Amino acid sequence: MAPSSHDNVARVMPDIASDARSALAGTLDWVGMGEIDVPITVAGNDGRMIASGAKVNAFVNLKDPEARGIHMSRLYLHVDKALSAEAISPCSLRRLLREFLESHGELSDRAKVEIRFDYLVRRPALISDNTGWKSYPVSVSGSIDRGQFTLEVGVELAYSSTCPCSAALARQLIQEQFQKDFLAGKALDYQQVLVWLGSEQGIVATPHSQRSSAEVKAKLLPSFEGFPFLEIIDRVEAALKTPVQTAVKREDEQAFARLNGQNLMFCEDAARRMRDALDDDDRISDFWVRATHFESLHPHNAVAVATKGVAGGYNS
Repeated sequence: MAPSSHDNVARVMPDIASDARSALAGTLDWVGMGEIDVPITVAGNDGRMIASGAKVNAFVNLKDPEARGIHMSRLYLHVDKALSAEAISPCSLRRLLREFLESHGELSDRAKVEIRFDYLVRRPALISDNTGWKSYPVSVSGSIDRGQFTLEVGVELAYSSTCPCSAALARQLIQEQFQKDFLAGKALDYQQVLVWLGSEQGIVATPHSQRSSAEVKAKLLPSFEGFPFLEIIDRVEAALKTPVQTAVKREDEQAFARLNGQNLMFCEDAARRMRDALDDDDRISDFWVRATHFESLHPHNAVAVATKGVAGGYNS
């Protein structure tokens, strides 16, 4: 069948977002796309490139009250092109945000992008020669608001927390058991006491511990050139002292038990430790930290939040 003359005519497709007016006029704070799947690379502390699958949120504001909407496909294409072309950096994110705004002309004067991915780090065991991979959920958030660029990073890490109150109650029960098993005024046999201390009969109670979560959001100074994920993680883990482990032999498990016993903490203690660890970092202009203890005693969590409290601070 011969082609129709209609096949050679360029089709004009409807563009409702540009042509039609919104039935309800008004500006909008943010419009865009959420949970875009994109592969990204980021430079690690040792110079190697870390590759990961990421989730990206891309937004601009809609300052024209009469406009029906924005050009979402342009945001997607800019994200795909920018994050595929080079490793993410403060410079590349600033460039991406400018492209968001340039592609939206008079529609927008604010833009933001949020990138979430897992940051893999190889960690040594506490005592043995073993090492293992540890995955830290991290995030990068950049925004331009009327020409002002803001950059924020976030990290999450798991640690163990042992309740000080539970530890004190356990010690009391052990003392009471000691009074039952060893009469007051009677001479003590060193070997008998030593065996008792290593027995379930003697240590009749143990404090409750639980896996816990530390979350950090930090605003970086505009002059900072990289993403200090590992530096922040190391500072927080060093302050908490009981980060969860990877490869573990018995000697590592025993060392971990000692760390828990020497670092009893409520969620309030954990939040204060994190705050003090970050407070003197001159790369960070503001921060928000949250300690969550997934209680083994209760069906609910214990939570504490602390902030540096400058430049507007954060909400809990």
